Amino acid sequence: MNQLNYNELLAILSYNLDNTDKNRYFIALSGPPASGKSTISEKIIQDLNSKGYQASVLQMDGFHLDDQILKDRNLISKKGAPETFDVRGLISFLLRLQNEPEVIVPIFDRSLELSRSSATIIPKETKVIVVEGNYLLLKSKPWDNLQKFFDVSVMISCEEKVLEKRLLDRWKSFNLSKEETYQKVYQNDLPNGLNVLNNSSASDYILTN
Repeated sequence: MNQLNYNELLAILSYNLDNTDKNRYFIALSGPPASGKSTISEKIIQDLNSKGYQASVLQMDGFHLDDQILKDRNLISKKGAPETFDVRGLISFLLRLQNEPEVIVPIFDRSLELSRSSATIIPKETKVIVVEGNYLLLKSKPWDNLQKFFDVSVMISCEEKVLEKRLLDRWKSFNLSKEETYQKVYQNDLPNGLNVLNNSSASDYILTN
């Protein structure tokens, strides 16, 4: 694993893209909740597009199970944990993106706190797919089936105290009570983040944020 800053990572990605003959190049961008994955994935896409590479994002969060399913399975309090995602659905979309020119994919709408199916198009011109999500490198099944799709993997590293503050600030912005905020952070999100850091396969590169 090589620890890089953002500019170094972008330079490596650009070099790799200049020297690949693949129709599509898949980048795994993993990291704990609140590590900055969404912001960094958007920046990678913007910067690659500005360099002439056509890049799009595929969000792991788009494969969140619906709240009603989570309630039926007694998992609503664990929303965001590995068992609350349709990982096999994500695998099927990665297969489609490898083999189909245009794919319509789901996204996660944070304003609604739910997934929206068939929400955005990854067009045939797209060469680079940035796959963004917490558990992309997780060693446990069935998550470990994802790694064969990725040409390069990046883990965003973040200190636990920084994650804790970001998570508290995130949930406070939803005007939740102190008790609700603490439940979401200390009983769910922070343990999930530590799971990512402690139980993921080694990435090709580490990006500190």
